[in-house]
Amino acid sequence: MSDLLSERPILPVEIVLSPAWWFHNEGLTFDEDFFFDPAKRVESEQKMEKALYERWGKYGLGKEKDKSLPVVGAVHLAAGFMLSGMLGCKVEYKQDAPPDVICAHRRDLNLSADEAFESSIYKRFEKLTGTLKTRFGYLTGDVNWGGILNLALDVRGEDIFIDMCDKGEEVERFFAEISTVIEKFTGELQKQTHSTSISVNRTVRHFESPIYLHSECTHTMISVKDYEQFLAKFDIDWSRKFRPFGIHFCGPDPHRYAEAFSRLPVLDFLDVGWGGDVAILRKHLPNTFLNIRLSPVEIIDKTPGEIEETICQLVADSGDPKLTGVCCINMDEKVGDEKITTIFETVEYLRKRAGDL
Repeated sequence: MSDLLSERPILPVEIVLSPAWWFHNEGLTFDEDFFFDPAKRVESEQKMEKALYERWGKYGLGKEKDKSLPVVGAVHLAAGFMLSGMLGCKVEYKQDAPPDVICAHRRDLNLSADEAFESSIYKRFEKLTGTLKTRFGYLTGDVNWGGILNLALDVRGEDIFIDMCDKGEEVERFFAEISTVIEKFTGELQKQTHSTSISVNRTVRHFESPIYLHSECTHTMISVKDYEQFLAKFDIDWSRKFRPFGIHFCGPDPHRYAEAFSRLPVLDFLDVGWGGDVAILRKHLPNTFLNIRLSPVEIIDKTPGEIEETICQLVADSGDPKLTGVCCINMDEKVGDEKITTIFETVEYLRKRAGDL
């Protein structure tokens, strides 16, 4: 997997700041225009690049600050809502928060992939990309596409868990239809922008080949047995079709799935949620790139020294710096710049130490 790193950085490091941080520090607002107005799309992404460069440019952030780029989705935010909207969920846009997906509470498990691409939200996205393509001649960036169970919960609600017990065959068809929507959406995106998952986790931009990163945030709510019965088949299929393949698991217990994930044909990349036992994951996934996620909540009260200690311990638990990354996603305005700087400085120290070994 380390051969897929484009510039071969040891310990790539990334941060993502929450809409609240951007609102309070840079005055950005996250209404519908932020996501769908072509001019504001380009302007907002460039403003974000400039702000990142001013604060942390010495660590490689904000390299595109002088470019107006046709970025189709919010690559500096954690904002997964597009496919939920395509599948019938109402989306509410906030001034200082990511879009809020309102559960559709669909009464049945009948879903049409074709209808998703006739939805008003997808038509708006097509209009956005068409306008940007006409103006710039190309497109870049991508859109957070979520994951099968994530989307199922948005569409069906908590009843999906009862369905998994009582309506197994219907659930399988329901998940399969969602997977069809995902494959078509990401396939078209890949053709246009040559990436699918920077909006899922920015660490993937450090890899030469675009990583297909399946979000499994909600897998913390099910058993491993349920995963193996209903959802592993999609990871197996995608790991064969979409290399390099990765799983985004932001919950606190990814190690619970260590053995199940080790049985996939391949797992190139794993986003390791805060609280995950990195040592157990490394034991079962010796060749997987482990992207360690720091807690955006706990960092508020941690001292710089405690942040450094945490990073050093987690990287040590991973065992191989060439197969390890560090990120902290969704930090809000209560996280001071000096704490974010500590993340970068600690990784710089660990890189130098790894280079001396």
